[in-house]
Amino acid sequence: MLKLIAKYADRIDKYIANNSEITRNDIQTLIEEGAVFVNGIKVNKNKYVVKENDEIEVIKLIDKQTKVEGQNIDLDIVYECDDYLIINKSSGMVVHPAPGHRDNTLVNALMYHFKNNLSNVNGLLRMGVVHRIDKDTSGLLVIAKNNKSHNYFASLLKNHEIQRTYYAIVDGRIPNKILHLDLPIGRDSKNRQKFAVTEQNSKNAYTIVEVLKYLTVNGQEKTLVKCNLKTGRTHQIRVHLNYIKHPVYADPIYNKKIDDFNQRLHAQELQFIDMNGNLMRFEAKMPDIMAQEVKNEIK
Repeated sequence: MLKLIAKYADRIDKYIANNSEITRNDIQTLIEEGAVFVNGIKVNKNKYVVKENDEIEVIKLIDKQTKVEGQNIDLDIVYECDDYLIINKSSGMVVHPAPGHRDNTLVNALMYHFKNNLSNVNGLLRMGVVHRIDKDTSGLLVIAKNNKSHNYFASLLKNHEIQRTYYAIVDGRIPNKILHLDLPIGRDSKNRQKFAVTEQNSKNAYTIVEVLKYLTVNGQEKTLVKCNLKTGRTHQIRVHLNYIKHPVYADPIYNKKIDDFNQRLHAQELQFIDMNGNLMRFEAKMPDIMAQEVKNEIK
């Protein structure tokens, strides 16, 4: 997503082209695809004139046949075979290039370390990427080395046959030990950067939340929870936990920013049947900052 605050009046396609890496032709295409908004309202014409202080948002990127530059960025490789990798992504790393994040992404790192030995099913900007997690969410991702394995894992995801388990520290004390949150999610009508539980233009979303223990962090009561995804909507765990009034601690979008680490949300466990019929299970330890906070258990 690209977000700009207009500093002067101009045609919207010209203004974005002059203040970003997106070409004017691509902006016109994005407007036709309904991906450009001003002050939360969809723009339908290239000739639309933005005014000073208008908030401009571009919610997608045209995946053109452009070269992604490899960058020598360290990767935490949990497992590797001929067909795929399991990566433990650090918090703060964007998964693939997008407006405002052309460099220092996971794909830039993968291109450096694995060159062309990655699937291209999702285009050159998403080489190897089967599924994503948010920039400030840490943890496990499947990276496909070839198109055969990519299609296999995509099928597992579609049929909910990859078990993805996240650990999160949330505000307050959740009294129920198990919660089944079957709540539809769509883009927030008031803020295009956010998603919300809504019946309008939404998709079904199902998260199982299990309370593990109660904590005290910076003098405030928190709950450590384990979340299993049955669907994979954008910001799903963060939106569902916010909806029940227990947002993820330090989430800068759905809660309050505390530090530069941001939301305490970690994709810790991954389990699936591989292409050879073997049950594969992987685990990535919590980042140090979360691990330290989890030690503050309320007895």
